[in-house]
Amino acid sequence: MSRATKEAERRARIDAATREFGLEGRTLYMPHMPYGGSYLLAAALRSLGIEAWPVPDSDDRTLDLGGRVTSGDECYPQKIVVGDFLRMLQDRDPGDLAFLLPTANGPCRFGQYNHLVRRTLDEHGYDQVPLMTITSSDGYRSIGEYGNDLVRTGWRAVVAQDILMKMLLKTRPYETEKGRTDIVYQESLDDVAAALEARDVTHDERLTNMKAALRRSRDRFRAVPAAYDRSRPLIGVVGEIFCRNNTFSNMDLVRVIEEHGGECWLSDVGEWIWYTDDEQRRRLIEEGRRYSRASLVRRVKAGIQRRDEEALYEPFHDEFIGYEEPHDIREVLTFAWPYLPYTGALGEMVLSAGKAIYLYHKGADGIVDISPFTCMNGIVTEAVYPVVQRDHDNIPVRTFYFDGTQSDLERDVGIFLELARTYRQRKRHPRVFPAYFPAA
Repeated sequence: MSRATKEAERRARIDAATREFGLEGRTLYMPHMPYGGSYLLAAALRSLGIEAWPVPDSDDRTLDLGGRVTSGDECYPQKIVVGDFLRMLQDRDPGDLAFLLPTANGPCRFGQYNHLVRRTLDEHGYDQVPLMTITSSDGYRSIGEYGNDLVRTGWRAVVAQDILMKMLLKTRPYETEKGRTDIVYQESLDDVAAALEARDVTHDERLTNMKAALRRSRDRFRAVPAAYDRSRPLIGVVGEIFCRNNTFSNMDLVRVIEEHGGECWLSDVGEWIWYTDDEQRRRLIEEGRRYSRASLVRRVKAGIQRRDEEALYEPFHDEFIGYEEPHDIREVLTFAWPYLPYTGALGEMVLSAGKAIYLYHKGADGIVDISPFTCMNGIVTEAVYPVVQRDHDNIPVRTFYFDGTQSDLERDVGIFLELARTYRQRKRHPRVFPAYFPAA
């Protein structure tokens, strides 16, 4: 089959999917999880001919509109998501809009967001506005039947966003020209997005273009004027995936920590994708399908994802010395096992506990858990953190809950950073620094 024929068949599948979802003539918008991740995932969707973008930045109207249609029993991310959607529907022609909201299984209200948002839109007269949903219950493979290209291109978008976020957070605290790192971050997102959204290219060509864009991004970050030193406490950031990544929902806590003299290591989004893959693997084994076709497909997909991930990270080997992520998600799950066994406890609570311990071994000086107020995952992890601390040299751990009403964030961060500085003087696991940090 010629390349032209394959491309024609691919376009036919994509056009059919666009009609099925009711996206013809509409722009698809998605929440910030984080902004850079949504920005690059939107570019991946544009590579299929679907016009897609992140929602505009949230504001006070977001909370006002979200508060009008929620009872308070929902968690904070739900209020922000539905508030952003309603704000856009009021400001623009609803006939031009559609929304994407990923969902998940496990012990989290996040899995019900799509149903509640759909009902809310219908009750307010927006029943014709499409709400597209993808789910973690099958490792997000369900979108594959509507466009297999999106599975692989979307994964590359996730990996690229994680790389650029790491570059942002390890550079910005040390910049000597305030605001320069944020500018470089956006320039890099634009560069990578251009490679992602290109149409009529092969996967190999797209990967080559993305690596070139990421190398340029690496060099931009390297050129940011910065005064690196080893005195800043390194703070690991874990928690509920929306709240820790959506800067509006957490009052830009990472930046507040930076302004109080810290540097943050934010848990990456790819961690969740690898976790859902491992959950699918475990379910297949429990169902007696270890050697089934579904299991083979999962293994092949995971192998391709791993190769793509390694290819995109390769230009950053020297940059990420001391910032290495776990090679296998089971390393994180094993760390969590004595406190929250992953065969019983599910979702972000397991990842937060395990990643906190992983970051302890990487030389972190403290751990911050960002969660919505009343979040089950946050409540459970907060309950086990004292035992985690006892077993790990009493490393400082603090859960920050958010519901839009925080008033003492600066004070609380300042106190926590003092605890982290004190712990830094006695910790047993020293931090490894990249070569561009001056010697102690």
